[in-house]
Amino acid sequence: MGKPYSQDLRERVIATVGSGTRVCAAARLFLVSVSFVSKVVDRQRTTGETTARLGRAGRKPKLAPHDDAIRARIVACPDATLEELQAWLANERQVRVSIGCLWNRLKFLKLPLKKSLIEPPSRTGRMSRRHARTGVRASLS
Repeated sequence: MGKPYSQDLRERVIATVGSGTRVCAAARLFLVSVSFVSKVVDRQRTTGETTARLGRAGRKPKLAPHDDAIRARIVACPDATLEELQAWLANERQVRVSIGCLWNRLKFLKLPLKKSLIEPPSRTGRMSRRHARTGVRASLS
């Protein structure tokens, strides 16, 4: 979400429209949308407010109150699958969430989602031949 316009701009818009300038002309004058001008003026007329309202943060994460318990569970059972964590949350904490919700919360908490490989990568080479590059022709000589 973007930042609200400054209080100074809001007051100038309200004063300009209040002096008789049309909403469309005020929008062009201050380089803002017609919608912004009409909303600011309407709110000032109906409620007397001229300040910007606070932005809404959206829905609160469902698992946020359980972050400490999830961290403790991951420490106790580091190789638990998402399904096992989901079942644990349902049984112990009485919270039903989807796998995607659980995945996103673990990612937000920067907790490991799966075991890390201890072995170095394989040193075996390619099993199939490389294909010829596109656009390269065989020599006819």
